[in-house]
Amino acid sequence: MQAYIDQTAAFVRKQLADAEAGHDWWHILRVWNQVKLLLQYEKGDRLVCELAALLHDIADSKFHNGDETIGPRIAGEFLDSIGIDARVVVHVQHIIRNISYKASLEVVLFQSKELEIVQDADRLDAMGAIGIARAFHYGGYKNRELYHPGIPPQPNQDKAAYKNSTAPTINHFYEKLLLLKDKMNTATAKRVAEERHQFMERYLAQFYREWEGKLPND
Repeated sequence: MQAYIDQTAAFVRKQLADAEAGHDWWHILRVWNQVKLLLQYEKGDRLVCELAALLHDIADSKFHNGDETIGPRIAGEFLDSIGIDARVVVHVQHIIRNISYKASLEVVLFQSKELEIVQDADRLDAMGAIGIARAFHYGGYKNRELYHPGIPPQPNQDKAAYKNSTAPTINHFYEKLLLLKDKMNTATAKRVAEERHQFMERYLAQFYREWEGKLPND
């Protein structure tokens, strides 16, 4: 089993060598490590979880003109090529199709404990200090405004609106990041999410004080 995981890690690291820094190998590594931590407290198939963690962003749709079929296809072709059991391949592909936040904005027909674990790990990486860094990095990558007081957040978007949003980065906190705490699946992830959520709230309070030019503690 470890040989399959090692082969997959090497493949992903090579494939994402030039990826946007919020969705690069280091993001994958953090999610993978978080999955391994969650598996110490939550029951799930280790092989499925680790392969899905490694491959979940192998071809993120937002970097492929919104095409959500590329990632599962590339993952499936690679796993087939190294001899992974077909049932594991299909399970990993289902996780890749359903892991994203935008997927949760429509009816999700697939459920598994492994999806819950990998999804929690991915969502945790969108929270806290690293989540903030990733959000602003992607906003810069897309040349979005940091903040615009005249453009209010839209926290109840459907999937199409979420995918097509070009709103300032601060809006993303209200449209996704601050909503993640209540969307965690596992008890362990909920504990981690609480701390990261509170950090983001403190960051936003500081951001607005600085934006408005207030004195400390005003």
